[in-house]
Amino acid sequence: MAQGLILLLPCTLSVMGIVVLIPVLPQLMASFSHVPGYQYLIQGGVLTMPALCIALFSPLAGWLADRYGRRRILIGAMVAYGVVGIAPAFLQDLYAIVATRVGVGLCEAVIMTASTTLISDYFHGHAREKWLASQTAVASLSSLALIMIGGVLGSAYGWRGPFFVYAFGSVLAIGVWLLTWEPKFNNSATQTHNVDDPETPAFPWARIAGICAITLFASVMFYTIQTQSSLALASLGVQDPARLSVFTAIASLGVPLGTFVYRAVLRWSIGLLLCIEFGIIGIGFVLMGKAPTAEMFVAAAALNQIGCGMILPTLLVWATRGLHFQIRGRGTGAWQATFAVGQFVCGLVVTWLALRLGGPLPAFVVLGVSSAIAALLAIAGHRVIRTSPPLATHTSSAGAAH
Repeated sequence: MAQGLILLLPCTLSVMGIVVLIPVLPQLMASFSHVPGYQYLIQGGVLTMPALCIALFSPLAGWLADRYGRRRILIGAMVAYGVVGIAPAFLQDLYAIVATRVGVGLCEAVIMTASTTLISDYFHGHAREKWLASQTAVASLSSLALIMIGGVLGSAYGWRGPFFVYAFGSVLAIGVWLLTWEPKFNNSATQTHNVDDPETPAFPWARIAGICAITLFASVMFYTIQTQSSLALASLGVQDPARLSVFTAIASLGVPLGTFVYRAVLRWSIGLLLCIEFGIIGIGFVLMGKAPTAEMFVAAAALNQIGCGMILPTLLVWATRGLHFQIRGRGTGAWQATFAVGQFVCGLVVTWLALRLGGPLPAFVVLGVSSAIAALLAIAGHRVIRTSPPLATHTSSAGAAH
C-alpha cells in the first residue's frame, strides 16, 4: 500500500510541468517582451517543452530503467527535477530558462516511465490495474490544485513564484527512497529470493505498435478538451477568463470520475471496454458540437471526459500486461511517449478541422463520429484483442505487494 501511494505522487510532477505556469503566462510575456520571438520561446520553450521532451525521450528512459534499474534513476531524476525546475526563479535570461525546461522535460520522461514501471513491478493482477488507473485520477485532480497554487504564488511573487513549487520533486524523492526498493526479476509468484534472468526476451514490437497507434488517437481525444474548450466556449459567448477556467475545471472533473468507473469494471475484456469508452467519448463530442449553450457544452464535455478517464488506464494496462520484467520499462516508455505526442498532434488536428469546417464546434462533431467508428472497430477486433497475453504472465520482485 505504501509503495503504491508514494508512486502515485510522481505523476503530479509531470502535470506540474505545465499547469502551474498557466496563471503567470501573461506576466512571463510582459517580462520578456523585449526578447525577439519571445512569444514562441515562452509558448513553445517554457510552457510546452517538457511535454515534447517526454515524447522524445520516454523510450530512452524505458531502456535506462530496464538496463540500470527503475528506482535509482527515478530518485535521481526527481532530485534533478527539483534543481532544474526551480532554477528559472533565479535566472534573468529567457534562453537559459528554456534550457532548464529541457532539463525538466528529460526528468519528467524518466519519472513517468520509471514510476509507472515500478507500479507494474510491485503489483500484479487486478491490484496492478487499479494502481495504474489511479495515476490518471491523481494527475487530473492535482492539475486543478496546481493551477490554483500557481495563481496564488503568481499574485504574491510574480512570474517567478510558481517555479518554487518544483522543489517538491526533490522532497518527494526522499519518500521514494524510504519506501521503495529496486525490484529484480523472479520466475515464480511465490519465490522468496530474487533471481536474475540470464536471457532478455524479444520486444513485442507489433503488439506495442498497435496499442500505441490506438493510444495516439485516444490521446488526441483526451487533450482536445484540455486545450480547445476555451475556444469552443468563446464561440458560445463565454469571454471572461475566470468563467472559462471554471467551466474547463468542471468538465475536467469527469476524468477522475471515469477512472473510478474503470476501477469498477476493469475485469471486462479490453475490446468491450474500448467500445464503451470510445462510444462515450464520441457521444460527448457530438453533443458538444451541437450544444446551444455553454452550460450544455460543459455537461457534454464532462461526459466526454468520463470516457477519457476510462480509456487511458485501459490502454496503459493493456500495454503493460504480459510484458516481461526485463523489457517492461521499454514498453512503458513507448506508451508514455505516444501519449505525450498526442498533446502536440491534438492542436494541429483540431485547428485543421476548425479552419475547414467553420469553427471548433463542427470539428468536435467530426471527432465524435471518428470516435464512434473506433468503438465499432473495437468490437470488430474483439477476438484479436482477446488473444493478448494473460494478465500476470510474469511477476515482479520478491515481496511484491498484492
